[in-house]
Amino acid sequence: MTSPDVISTEASPDVAARGSKIAVLPIGSFEQHGDILPLSTDTIVATQIASMVARAYDLWLLPPITVSCSQEHADWAGTLSIPAATLIRLVEDIVASARAQGAEHVVLINGHGGNYVLQNIVQEASGLSIFPGSSGWTAAREAAGLETNAHDDMHAGELEVSILLRCAPDLVGSNFKHRDHLSDSRPHLLTHGLRPYTDTGIVGSPSLASAEKGAALLDVLATLFNVHLSGVRGSM
Repeated sequence: MTSPDVISTEASPDVAARGSKIAVLPIGSFEQHGDILPLSTDTIVATQIASMVARAYDLWLLPPITVSCSQEHADWAGTLSIPAATLIRLVEDIVASARAQGAEHVVLINGHGGNYVLQNIVQEASGLSIFPGSSGWTAAREAAGLETNAHDDMHAGELEVSILLRCAPDLVGSNFKHRDHLSDSRPHLLTHGLRPYTDTGIVGSPSLASAEKGAALLDVLATLFNVHLSGVRGSM
C-alpha cells in the first residue's frame, strides 16, 4: 500500500544542521470526501505540497494541523471541526514556538478551502504568508490541464482525486469515475452546509482525475512556490 508523506520524520540534529529561517506549516482538515476519498484528504494534500517545497528549497517542515474549520461538512459521519478562534490561536501558538526556535517567516500551506480565517491571520501578522492562494490554484489547474474550475470542482473532484492518485492511489475509491455531481449554485453553503447541494458529499468531477494531472499540479505548485519564496526572502 502506498503511504503518503504526511509528517516529517526528521531528527533534531537534521533541523539544527539545516538552520532554515523559513518554515512551512501544512494545514488540512478531517472532513468527509464522499465514499471515494479519506477524511484526511485535505491534510494529505497540504502535507504533500509542504513536504515537496521543503525538500526542494531546503526549508523547515513543521507538523500538520489536521483538524480545522469544516462545519459545512458536519452532516456526514467522521467530520471533525474546531471554531475559527481555536484555529487562530493554534496557528499563532505554533508560529510563536517556531519563532522561538529561530524561524523568521512561516508559510501556511492550506489544503482546505473552508479555512477562510487563515487569510485574516496572515493579513494581520508580520512574518506570515499563505500558499497557494486562490490565484495559485487557478494557475495550477490551467497549467496542469484540468478541465474544471475551482467553483464547479469544489470538493472531492478532479483536483483532489488527481493529487491523491499521484501520491496515495490506494486511498482512492475504485468507483471514483462514477461519482460526478455538479451543483453550480450554492447560495447558502455557509449557513446551511453542503448537504442541500449534494447527497454524496461530492461536488465536482472526479471522473476527470488522473495521476498524470496530479503530478502536473504538484510540479506547477513547486514552480509557483519559487516565486512566492522570492517574495518572502525579499521581505526578510
